[in-house]
Amino acid sequence: LQLSYGSSSPALSNRQRFPTFFRTHPSATLHNPTRVQLFKKWGWTKIATIQQTTEVFTSTLDDLDQRVKEAGLEITFRQSFFSDPAAPVRNLKRQDARIIVGLFYETEARKVFCEVYKEKLYGKKYVWFLIGWYADNWFRIKDPAINCTEAEMAEAVEGHVTTEIVMLNPENTRSISNMTSQEFIEKLQKRLGKNPEETGGFQEAPLAYDAIWALALALNKTSAELVKKGLRLEDFNYNNKNITDEIYRALNSSAFEGVSGHVVFDASGSRMAWTLIEQLQGGVYKKIGYYDSTKDNLSWYNNDKWIGGAPPADYTKVITTFRFLSQKLFISVSVLASLGILLAIICLAFNIYNGHVRYIQNSQPYLNNMTAVGCTLALAAVFPLGLDGYHIGPGLFPFVCQARLWLLGLGFSLAYGSMFTKIWWVHTVFTKKEEKKEKRKTLEPWKLYATVGLLVGLDVVTLIIWQIVDPLHRTIEVGQCWGWGARSVGGLLKVLGCSWGGDHGAEVLLEWVRVAVSPTPPPTSSPHIPYGDTPPPKKKIHHPSSPQVLCLITAPVTMILSSQQDAAFAFASLAVVFSSYITLVVLFVPKMRRLITRGEWQSEQQDTMKTGPSTNNN
Repeated sequence: LQLSYGSSSPALSNRQRFPTFFRTHPSATLHNPTRVQLFKKWGWTKIATIQQTTEVFTSTLDDLDQRVKEAGLEITFRQSFFSDPAAPVRNLKRQDARIIVGLFYETEARKVFCEVYKEKLYGKKYVWFLIGWYADNWFRIKDPAINCTEAEMAEAVEGHVTTEIVMLNPENTRSISNMTSQEFIEKLQKRLGKNPEETGGFQEAPLAYDAIWALALALNKTSAELVKKGLRLEDFNYNNKNITDEIYRALNSSAFEGVSGHVVFDASGSRMAWTLIEQLQGGVYKKIGYYDSTKDNLSWYNNDKWIGGAPPADYTKVITTFRFLSQKLFISVSVLASLGILLAIICLAFNIYNGHVRYIQNSQPYLNNMTAVGCTLALAAVFPLGLDGYHIGPGLFPFVCQARLWLLGLGFSLAYGSMFTKIWWVHTVFTKKEEKKEKRKTLEPWKLYATVGLLVGLDVVTLIIWQIVDPLHRTIEVGQCWGWGARSVGGLLKVLGCSWGGDHGAEVLLEWVRVAVSPTPPPTSSPHIPYGDTPPPKKKIHHPSSPQVLCLITAPVTMILSSQQDAAFAFASLAVVFSSYITLVVLFVPKMRRLITRGEWQSEQQDTMKTGPSTNNN
């Protein structure tokens, strides 16, 4: 038989390899039930490990892997090293390990935590579990193998947790030797005559003492059993299996109170013992609890301390939440849209009130009215565009989405469809043969309105089909295929100078038309929109086409910014707002300015007498 007081390798628990081995030092695997208990106590399910490549730590880690699986936990990352831990520590950092079990000897522990300091793998987000049988000042010892200072090492190890086999009975009870654990330590220190920390194996001394008692009690019990069989201990030899078996049974059934605690062996010959749990707090190890694996009993002192105030999470938790639009942004844009609607109403009222003035009549006021109404609808779309889960419930999203769609579609179809119709009329007048120009100049108004109606009708049909076939609804991700399909309705118009949405602006066509026509330009309603006022001869119009530029870049930029709700809303809504503002200002303000500054509020008869019959303002 073999009896050890200092061996902890889990491999020694293999009864096939070591059938007669006993030890008063528990197996290293005894730490694992304690670790699993702590993982569950602090709510951790994902564990990482780093180990020195030796048999004792590999077998311990294999046992831990099995135990965490049985507890419903998981070892997510497993790193190992032979002599240089730099790369494994970097891998732990890269893999976002948070709860880390380290299995290595004391000298390697200093190397590991020097790398831990360099990689910043410590602090409130991390918890390290180490072996508890290192010297209390192990991280302060100067080591030529590392290039970290004592202060850096102390910073890196702060807050780590250790598990250590209880080698000295914490209770002040008398053992089978009639000594308490404290009396034993006092006698031992007196015998040593020097600092016990400088004596190798000092911590294991109670285990060695109890090992002698276990052997003495086993031999004593064996002697009594042999007498019954007519044998004596003195008859022992290495060929006498009967005496060996009696000693084995006696030692295997040992149970007594020693200075290290209650001494009992499991089926593999390993000592069953309590586990001490400590935490490094302010550079000093503090006892925070005990765990009795035989009774599954955790004694807790409730004095554990955490850098972040609470145990950290075991992984980066992704919490899914809804992101709402900034209310300040929504209110600001809504105010701009409201002012734009007010401006559109003023322009519409102005156009209707002055409909009898020839200058207004010459610019097709009904088409201009459609433009004002279209801008109003487009500006009104800004409000549902900014509504999200902050304002409405999931059931209202389909209605809000449809409102956005219809208001924008009809608004731009009316606003820019009417302008496109006027531009197209100018184009047809000045690109036809001379004999047809006069006929074209007297084009019936209903044809203009029919053209606008056709453009609006195309959008209406598209929107209806869209709503029937694939109605908009609330989802995490919304497909873009219908949006692009609807925009393609205005593809031909886009080629002719329109922009995003079907009928969104037609100013670019003006530039092309003006170059192609005669030096005497056609009547225009403003220096930017054709049809009405007469600019000076041979004046080439250069129009910045601001709505065109805004609309052309709105679609792709909004899609790129779709994950940023504030940026996407700001870009889309401000494009609508400023396009509408520019359209209203360019189309109506010159008329207001002309009527006010030139006093052209006269009736048709007065205007004719004023200008004379030779003029051709019509």
